[in-house]
Amino acid sequence: MKPKTKGITAAVVGTALGAGGLAFIAMPASADDKPALPQVSAEDLVQSVMTAKPGAFDGTLKVSNNLGLPAVGSAIPGASALNIDSAHIFTDGAGKSRLAVTQGAGQETVVHDGTTVWDYSSKTNTATKVTIPADVAKQKGAGSEKTPDPVATTTELLAKVRESSTVSVDGTATVADRPAYELVLTPKPGERTLLREIRVAVDSQTRMPLRVSVLSNGTSTPALEVAFTDVQFTQQPADLFAFTPPKGAKVEEKTPTVDQKDKALAEQAKQDTKVVGDGWDTVVTGKIPADALNAAPKQQGDRQGRNADPQALLDRFTKKVSGTWGSGHLITTKVGSAILTDDGRFAGGAVPEQVLFEALGQK
Repeated sequence: MKPKTKGITAAVVGTALGAGGLAFIAMPASADDKPALPQVSAEDLVQSVMTAKPGAFDGTLKVSNNLGLPAVGSAIPGASALNIDSAHIFTDGAGKSRLAVTQGAGQETVVHDGTTVWDYSSKTNTATKVTIPADVAKQKGAGSEKTPDPVATTTELLAKVRESSTVSVDGTATVADRPAYELVLTPKPGERTLLREIRVAVDSQTRMPLRVSVLSNGTSTPALEVAFTDVQFTQQPADLFAFTPPKGAKVEEKTPTVDQKDKALAEQAKQDTKVVGDGWDTVVTGKIPADALNAAPKQQGDRQGRNADPQALLDRFTKKVSGTWGSGHLITTKVGSAILTDDGRFAGGAVPEQVLFEALGQK
């Protein structure tokens, strides 16, 4: 399977439906100045982003979400990442990082020192300490699920969509008070997608992505932007990457283990997942666990106890659809759509619903 066939669905539509894949790589433009910079070809700019090593930095991110997602609170995993007020990232450039996410009156802090990950919520005054096994810690990206790497995330995005895109450099911009090139990826003719383009503002010096904007067809305002409002490329104090729980905090310690049942379920899900199509109009299809929609509301509710019954959410926020493939529920956003069928299948992509129908109809 070609890597690019997974790309736009996982990177963009996953975000639209609450997976949060782009939550830490993109942001709204202010009144940009257009700095004078040496000319660079689109291919050279892409290559420089792919090989960028910006080193240590700290910066503040903001998210602008105009996806049109229903207000479902915390019922959809990852959806809250699209409604954060701000996020502050610190990294030593060698694997250690600190992320502080502000949302309303609360703040979540995630500290990764290479062998341990701390996750602390000021709202509940609780902390989780995860010790990464030595053999796992040696692997690239180990324990970094919650500690964002703008370079790695954008590099993965570029690698997945560049072959099916027209890539160009559309002038310059000033982002976070730094001069940047505007890299634009546009679907090639024949790509059936809801997306018009993805724009990446690339720092002219470090080649680190400073802003990514996802624009859908028929609109001039980005559906999703996340980016730095300020960033400083300087060495960071070592004590930033050490964490001591506040007095009175409830602490839970964990060591990652492989649950054989979970492993078997993951392997089955992998076998059931299929990629249909190629490029921007790729659709990912698969099956959900048989009991996923039958979970009791009390078990699925959020911490405030609100009803999060999966079937009730489907009935409230989706449209009933049917075709030769059967019947199910459709959810649409400005950058993608997904169908959950009544017999437990799913299909999702940055595509119109008709493309999903065709994918579900394939044997």
